[in-house]
Amino acid sequence: MKHIFLAGALCMTLFSGCETTQQILSTLPTTTTTGQPNSFQIAAGLKEALSIGAQNSASRLSAPNGFFANAMLKILMPPEAQKVESTLRNLGMGNVVDKAILAMNRGAEEAAKSAAPIFVNAIKQMSITDAIGILRGGDFAATNYFKQKTTSALTTAFSPVINNALKKVDATKYWADVFTVYNKFSKTPVNTDLTAYVTERAINGIFHEVGAEEQKIRKDPAARVTELLKTVFGSSLAQNK
Repeated sequence: MKHIFLAGALCMTLFSGCETTQQILSTLPTTTTTGQPNSFQIAAGLKEALSIGAQNSASRLSAPNGFFANAMLKILMPPEAQKVESTLRNLGMGNVVDKAILAMNRGAEEAAKSAAPIFVNAIKQMSITDAIGILRGGDFAATNYFKQKTTSALTTAFSPVINNALKKVDATKYWADVFTVYNKFSKTPVNTDLTAYVTERAINGIFHEVGAEEQKIRKDPAARVTELLKTVFGSSLAQNK
């Protein structure tokens, strides 16, 4: 039995030498002596849940209008820039503003395509200790784990994609020109780096969707679409945090 547990741990940690997580679990006891899922099941369940959430989130947001048609996540001019936006529209330059807003959202949608592999890499690095902590953590413990592990990589991946989308309509040029002058007279300067602003909003949108997916699995039994998810998230360990 000791050798079985060691083999399972090695497979779970390295994702090599075994074809699927389910095959690993088939060699292990289904529960501990207390009737709770064992630590290997918890790790596998969290990884499966995170994989599902990450894939669903990235797919939704990378689809056409994934950001642009989502009232909650649509990227608009920042609040401190709204007066300038109103001025531009009053001067008959609304078309320029609209193009910039569309470009911001199209850039975010394109960038979202690169999110899933980054999340998968973070999932592979998750330890059993991480998984147990996430299961027993707060409602957004898994999402917060992703934030900690992937924000830097997402920023690196998203920035060039978003920058290219903005350049196609000269949005970055207009932004820098307008707000460099605006900042000279304003008590609340606007960030002249439009790419950085859109990148931050895009990443926030991704995490918002990942959080929504996490809530589904934690709160709604119908969202636990595999036996592994039912075992792990239906346990008292997941319910009694």
